[in-house]
Amino acid sequence: RSTTPLLSGSLPLEDDSLHLTESAAGVDRVLSGKLTELLKISGPGLKKGKSRIFYGLHEDFPCIAVVGLGRNSLGVCGTEYWDTCKENIRAAIAGGCRVLQNHVLTHIEVDGCNDSQSAAEGAVLGLFTYDDLKTKKKTRVTTQLHGSGCVSGWEKGVLYGEGQNLARYLMEAPANHVTPSVFADTITNRLAPYADHVTVHKRSQEWIEEQQMGAFLSVSKGSEEPPVFLELHYNGCPDNTQCPLLLVGKGITFDSGGISLKPPSGMDAMRADMGGAATVCSAIVTAAALNLPINIIGLAPLCENMPSGKANKPGDVVTAKNGKTIQVDNTDAEGRLILADALCYAHSFNPRAIVNAATLTGAMDVALGSAATGVFTNSDWLWEQLHKASVVTGDRVWRMPLFQHYTRQVTDCQLADLNNVGKYSRSGGACTAAAFLREFVTAPHWAHLDIAGVMTNKDEVTVLKYLLQKRPGQNGSTLSLKHVQHKTQQFKG
Repeated sequence: RSTTPLLSGSLPLEDDSLHLTESAAGVDRVLSGKLTELLKISGPGLKKGKSRIFYGLHEDFPCIAVVGLGRNSLGVCGTEYWDTCKENIRAAIAGGCRVLQNHVLTHIEVDGCNDSQSAAEGAVLGLFTYDDLKTKKKTRVTTQLHGSGCVSGWEKGVLYGEGQNLARYLMEAPANHVTPSVFADTITNRLAPYADHVTVHKRSQEWIEEQQMGAFLSVSKGSEEPPVFLELHYNGCPDNTQCPLLLVGKGITFDSGGISLKPPSGMDAMRADMGGAATVCSAIVTAAALNLPINIIGLAPLCENMPSGKANKPGDVVTAKNGKTIQVDNTDAEGRLILADALCYAHSFNPRAIVNAATLTGAMDVALGSAATGVFTNSDWLWEQLHKASVVTGDRVWRMPLFQHYTRQVTDCQLADLNNVGKYSRSGGACTAAAFLREFVTAPHWAHLDIAGVMTNKDEVTVLKYLLQKRPGQNGSTLSLKHVQHKTQQFKG
């Protein structure tokens, strides 16, 4: 006999009465209406995201949890810029799974809520926790789809969620446990099952020097940890002439600020300053698992930004791979330095489009907070693809300006071609950082995703617990595997 708990959903009607999902209604019929009866007498209407647990209703289930899904009439919201139904399902299922996890239950059958992919994403994301280094660990919970829902949608949602959780894992782990070398080894191991169509290159410092990536090396030289330039090739399209989608992620595995040292409060969170690299690499792992028919190349310059006698000093001038010189007035604006060289290298693959993701500026957090990722792009077409994907996935994006106004603030430089900070310091900091990156881009379709604001989750995203990382595939670190999947059709042919 099964001892598996069941998680089902309900939707409020206009008169605040409850309407059970198809799966929950089936259970209610088996119980001769007992579930509906208990929901009515156990309190006021079940609000969105709230749950109730009932025990002893059926011999096959020790308990049945019912979660509120919000109104069924909702869909794509023109003011919120996401599909409210999908987001409500993700949040409700995540919350319900956590409630059952707290009851020390190890396996849950989950109602697909007529959208099994979103339900699976919510279950996998909601149950994630990083407790590898704790003696007392949370109960490990497995999930499966209940009833006859869409199995393929559920399986796809599980892969999306697991991919995002890989990025969250890398960002949560302490910096002394995830050095550049360990990061590269972790991704290599995760890609090993797909060796027939994935190639991994872990480029050494000697290779970086041969490539004349002076900006990247100027950051890495302050640390005792050697840098790694991680290069991933996913070949999912049998047509070798198809131009690849190029993904670039900032990979600072710990950011102390360098000589321009950060304040100690909150510095521990800078173990997650490789969120862009974690997102890009996790996206490729998931693309391989999904066997997407597209060619993708991922680039992740990995290093630490540390103060030492060898570190960059304010006022130093370094030379990037494309020959442009950079005056480093703030060593804590290091992410744009390592991305500059990676973007130059990216062009050598004749990419269809280049998308880079980076926890780049605190100014982005000030501008948009944790609601959306700031997107700076030279391509209306690429913006449209990202925006469409964001609505479907709940990974909200907001287009930011790339005016010449900001370019002049980084090119008006005393000692070099460019300054790594804007002329007016903090004013428009996210915009001047994007303008700096644009100086290393010649491709007609390029987007820079500043994910600094969505790096952490306090209580804003109910799908997730209060962890450093929000949703690397959901707009916690936007770029994400789901964006890649959504754009597959645009990159075919």
